[in-house]
Amino acid sequence: MRIKNTISLFAWIALSGLAVSPARADTTLLNVSYDPTRELYQEVNQAFAKEWKAKTGESLKINQSHGGSGAQARSVIDGLEADVVTLGLSYDIDAIAEKTGLLSSDWANRLPYNSTPYTSDVVFLVRKGNPKHLKDWDDLTKPGVEVITSNPKTSAGGRWAYVGAWGYALHHYNNDEAKAKEYLAALFKNVPVLDSGARGSTTTFVQRGIGDVLLAWENEAILAEAQLGKNQFDIVIPSISVLAEPPVAVVDKVVDKRGTRAVSEAYLKFLYSPEGQEIVARNHYRPRDPDVAKRHAKDFPEVQLFSVQSLGGWQALHKAHFQDGGIFDSITGVAKK
Repeated sequence: MRIKNTISLFAWIALSGLAVSPARADTTLLNVSYDPTRELYQEVNQAFAKEWKAKTGESLKINQSHGGSGAQARSVIDGLEADVVTLGLSYDIDAIAEKTGLLSSDWANRLPYNSTPYTSDVVFLVRKGNPKHLKDWDDLTKPGVEVITSNPKTSAGGRWAYVGAWGYALHHYNNDEAKAKEYLAALFKNVPVLDSGARGSTTTFVQRGIGDVLLAWENEAILAEAQLGKNQFDIVIPSISVLAEPPVAVVDKVVDKRGTRAVSEAYLKFLYSPEGQEIVARNHYRPRDPDVAKRHAKDFPEVQLFSVQSLGGWQALHKAHFQDGGIFDSITGVAKK
């Protein structure tokens, strides 16, 4: 009898012109990102999903993938369907555009600041009290100093650290490239292990206790000092560092295929909003918004910075240093993996 009544109820609804719709499935996005952004995007995703739900009524789930930036770019090139990429350097997104055509070559022009909603730089994380008295880049080549950094062929953090060292050496040696190469060779002679990503290098230094100094993203160093090893580390600001600009982009052909363009574009624009910039600052990245940056000025010491553009840009740096047989391979004898 219950079955007959249930059938009659649905028949009545149909005859009355009312539609019975299945429950609406959640929309999902995949953000393919680099190593140290895990904590940042956990907070961003929660805040944006809440905002999107309030505006549209649509539930949103954002999945994350993390790893060395170069390795993440290769995953997308090999077929990983990312709605958005939030990688460690523009060269990696350029590589996706060039090799797959999944997004256009002018992707960086779509959002402010060449699609980089926050910045960072490279600092030194040392053991508490700085027992090896490491104050600047020159100190990293001293005998008996173990330097921890990630592989610049797979890791954006490793590449930014390498470029920071290269820029310092050129500045220090009046653009004498031969002496700059000697400096880099001496530095990497002091590197006992090259992890594939920046978070792996942090683990090596913080949890495994290897090394005297970690060349780190500023945000990663602050996180390690404040949370991963409280009262165990100090941060040293070198005399000069590189302006690190991690970019973001919508992967056009993926979002058009999946019907997620509107939400993907809104997601990246959220990073530039006042709320998004506050989240950026709380996670120790330097915000672009002047008002937010002013409120958090005490959290970010002034640093003398140089840009990648002043060294010729990423394409020129990759060709000279990071392609097979380049300067990195020559100074290490063979590319470390």
